[in-house]
Amino acid sequence: MKFNLKLVFATAVLAATVSYAEGTRTDPNAIARAQTMDAIGGAMKVLGGMAGGQVAFDAGAAQAAKDAMVAAVTAAPEVFKTQGAADPASEAKPEIWANWDDFAVKATALSDAANALDVTSVETIGAGMGALGGACKACHTAYRM
Repeated sequence: MKFNLKLVFATAVLAATVSYAEGTRTDPNAIARAQTMDAIGGAMKVLGGMAGGQVAFDAGAAQAAKDAMVAAVTAAPEVFKTQGAADPASEAKPEIWANWDDFAVKATALSDAANALDVTSVETIGAGMGALGGACKACHTAYRM
């Protein structure tokens, strides 16, 4: 189990590092937002891989991915709170801050879906992925470049 937690963590760190290197973000707010979204994306990749049968189900890795996702979605409103300087590598639309209440509702929907996710089996993960994906899409459609 310790190996799986390390693997999930290493994957999230690598994804954040690669994303940062590719985008060359300079604003600390944009960097924090990207790292948070990369953590969510890394967890979705682990869980989606299990749900889709590309990765063997591993209860410890599934729980670690869920925990990482819950932590990141809980932090999201705080890291998005400050728009910061214009950063050409940012993927966040300025509409987030112009429509903060709507963004907060969408963030809450994602948090609810992440917290409700049952990771005890491939079937339960698959059943919860629709709600997670829908919550991600709702926000990305409105607020991601």
